[in-house]
Amino acid sequence: MFVTGAAAALTLGSVSFSRGPAEAAENTETRTVRGTLPTGGPDFAYLPLEIPDGIREIKVAYTYDKPSVPAGTAGNALDIGIFDNRGTELGGKGFRGWSGGARTEFFIRADDATPGYIPGPVREGTWHIVLGPYTVAPQGLDYEVTITLTYGEQGEAVEPTYPPERAKGRGRAWYRGDCHLHSWYSDGRRTPAEIAALAREAGLDFINSSDHNTHSAHPHWADVAGDDLLVMLGEEVTTRNGHVLALGVEPGTFIDWRYRARDNRFGRFARQIRRSGGLVVPAHPHATCVGCNWKFGFDEADAVEVWNGPWTPDDEVALADWDGTLVASVRDKGRGWIPAMGNSDAHRSPDPVGSPQTVVLADDLTREAIQEGIRAGRSYVAESKNVSLTFTASGGRAEQAGIGERLEVGMDTPVTVRLEVSGAPRCTVRLVTDQGVLFTSAPLPVSGSGVVEWRTTPSYAAYVRAELRHEAAVGPLPGALAAFTNPIFLGRS
Repeated sequence: MFVTGAAAALTLGSVSFSRGPAEAAENTETRTVRGTLPTGGPDFAYLPLEIPDGIREIKVAYTYDKPSVPAGTAGNALDIGIFDNRGTELGGKGFRGWSGGARTEFFIRADDATPGYIPGPVREGTWHIVLGPYTVAPQGLDYEVTITLTYGEQGEAVEPTYPPERAKGRGRAWYRGDCHLHSWYSDGRRTPAEIAALAREAGLDFINSSDHNTHSAHPHWADVAGDDLLVMLGEEVTTRNGHVLALGVEPGTFIDWRYRARDNRFGRFARQIRRSGGLVVPAHPHATCVGCNWKFGFDEADAVEVWNGPWTPDDEVALADWDGTLVASVRDKGRGWIPAMGNSDAHRSPDPVGSPQTVVLADDLTREAIQEGIRAGRSYVAESKNVSLTFTASGGRAEQAGIGERLEVGMDTPVTVRLEVSGAPRCTVRLVTDQGVLFTSAPLPVSGSGVVEWRTTPSYAAYVRAELRHEAAVGPLPGALAAFTNPIFLGRS
C-alpha cells in the first residue's frame, strides 16, 4: 500500500482475476481481500480491481470489525463505493456509485444496479473500490472485501428519463417545498414514490432529491412527478467537514465530495453546482454529528439551511449565526446577504416530509423560477402547511416591500411593519432587527390567526424579520419555531 494525492488517499494492492476451469464452469470468479486501516489514516483507501473483458456483473460485499471502545471514543464505521476504468480523478467521470455505510453489498450491471450505484457497461480495465473509514477505533479497523465477477454477455442499457422542469403552477404565487430528502438510493428507507406521496400529503408543490454523494436516484423520479409536484434533482454533498445541498442541478450531475476544508477545493465544486444549474446550500451548519459541522465558510453559498428537521438547539445556533450574517451585510455596505431555508432531512418513518418547509414566492412552478425565489430570499420557513404568513413593510407614500425585498425610503421615514398569521395557535410573534428583538407580541388566540403591526424607521432598524415561536418549555428560553421569515431591508441602498 502507498499514499497518493493532495488529499492523502491510501492505495492498496491490486486484485487480479484470471478465469480458470472451475470458474468457467460456474461462470463466476471470486476474490477476497483482508486488511487493516489505522487510526489517523487518510479519509479514503482505494482497492484497484483489474477487470478482464467479458464481464456481465460486478458484485461487492464487505464486512468490518466493531470492537468495544471506551466511553466517548468513536468506534469503527466504514463507508464504501466504486469507480470504474475511467479513474478516480477528483471530479472525473469514473464515479459509479456510493452507498456509504447503508449497505453491506452491491452489484453493477449494464442494465441494473443496486440503489446508490449507476448502471452501465462493465468495461475491461482498472476499477477501484473506495473504502471510507468514517471513524476508526483505537484498535484499528479490520475489513474484508469480497469481489465476485460474473462472466457473460452484458444486458442492454436502459436510457434514463428524468422528471420535467415544470409543473402546473398558479403563476406568480407562494409555493411550498422541501429540498432535503433521502431515498433508498442512499441511506433513506423510502422509495421515490413513497416520498412523493408524503410530499403531496404535506401540501408541497416542489421537492428536491438530495441523496448522499450519489446522483443514482435522478432517473427514478420521472414516474412520481406530475402537474401538482415539481421534482428537482440534486445531491447532498457529504464531506468530512460539512454537508452541502446541490439544489436543482441538471439531470445526471455528480458533485464530488472527497475533500476537506484545508484542501481548498470546495470553491471548484461550488462553481460546478452553479454551472450545472443548481444552488449551493450548506446544510445543517451547526449539526453535532461527526463531519456534519460546516467548515467551508459561506462565501460560495446561495442560501443556507438554517432549520433542519425537528427544531433543536443546533438550529437555534444556526439561526443566531445566520442573523449575524445579516448584521454584517448591513454593516459592510455592498456585501450580499445569504437567504435562509428550512427542510426536513427526512430519511425514514416516522420522519415527516415537509416539516419544516420553505415557502417561496416564484413567478411559476418551474425549476428556474423556484431557484430564483430562493436565491432572492423571497421566502419564509414554516413547520407545516398549516402555517401561512404575509409580511410587509410600507412607507408614508404607499411604498411597500415584502420578504426578501428592500423598502426604498429615507432614513427617518416612518415605516409600518405588518404580519398576518394563520395556523399558529398560541404562538408568539417576535420581530428581529439588526438591533436584536425589538417587538414581542402577546400569544395569538387558539384560532391561530392574527395581525401584528409595528412602527419603526430605517435609522432605527436596518432590516426586520419575523419569527413565530411556540410557548417556551423552560424559563426565559424562547420556544421552538413555528415559522420565520427572511428579512425586509429598510432604507435606500
